[in-house]
Amino acid sequence: MVQKNTTFYKSIYLWTISILLLSSCASKQDIVYFQNAGDFETIVSDNSHTNKFKIDDVLSIHVSTFDPQASVPFNLFKGAEEGGIRAQQVDYIIDKNGEIDFPVLGAIKIVGLSPEEAKQFLKEKLSPYLKDAIVNIRLKNFTVTVLGEVNRPGTYPVGGEQITVLEAIGLANDLTIKGIRKNVMVIRDFNGTKVYTRIDLTKKEALNSPVYYLTQNDVVYVEPNKSAVNSSAFDSRVSVWVSIASLLISSTVLIITRSK
Repeated sequence: MVQKNTTFYKSIYLWTISILLLSSCASKQDIVYFQNAGDFETIVSDNSHTNKFKIDDVLSIHVSTFDPQASVPFNLFKGAEEGGIRAQQVDYIIDKNGEIDFPVLGAIKIVGLSPEEAKQFLKEKLSPYLKDAIVNIRLKNFTVTVLGEVNRPGTYPVGGEQITVLEAIGLANDLTIKGIRKNVMVIRDFNGTKVYTRIDLTKKEALNSPVYYLTQNDVVYVEPNKSAVNSSAFDSRVSVWVSIASLLISSTVLIITRSK
C-alpha cells in the first residue's frame, strides 16, 4: 500500500515537472535575430536619420572667432575663473515655444532643427556681429531607456549624435531568453505627443524601420513571452500551493500511518 502511494506521487511530480519544462521551451524562430538574412548577403540600407531638437532639450552652445574678445558677449558663463578653475558655461533649454534665449540675439526658435541646421542658422544670425563665427552645438540630454525583458534595464546616456535600437539593447546586455524579439516597442515623444512603433528584430527589414535609429529620450520596451507571464503568475501563487501540498502530504502520511 505504501509503495503504491509513493509510486503514484512520484509519477504526479515527474508529470508536473515535464509540463513546466515543455511550456517554457522557446524555438529558434523566437530568439534568433535577422533570421531571413542570407550568408554573405549585402544589405544596402537607405534608412538615413538625423536627430532633431525637441522641446526640453538641453544644449551646450559655444561661439568662437579669430578674435576671442569679439565672441565673449555670445557665451554665457557662471562663476569666475579663480585659482586655475575655469568658469562653467551655461547650458540652454528649449522652452515650450521651441525657443532658446540667446545672448544679444534674444529668443531664437530652433526646435525641429538638426544640429547642423541649428549651427548654420546661428551663424546667419551672428553674421552682423561676428565675422566667420564658429558655432559648436552639443545635445547634453541624449539618453535612451530600455525596459522589460532585458538583462540590465535602465536609462543610458548616449555620447555621440545617434544610436540604433540594437546598440541600446546592447547597453542593456541583450534581451533575456524570455523577451519577445518579434514585437519590440519603441515609445517616442514628439514635443508632448507619444508615438508607439513596433519592430521585429528577427527580420532583416528591421534595419529599415523608422525607429531603428533612436532619438533622445526614446523608450525601448521588450515584452515578456507567455512563459515569463506564466512563470510570474506561478511564482505569485507558489507559496499557497506549497502550503496546500504540504497539508495534503501530511494528511496522506497520517492516514497511511494509522492504516497500518
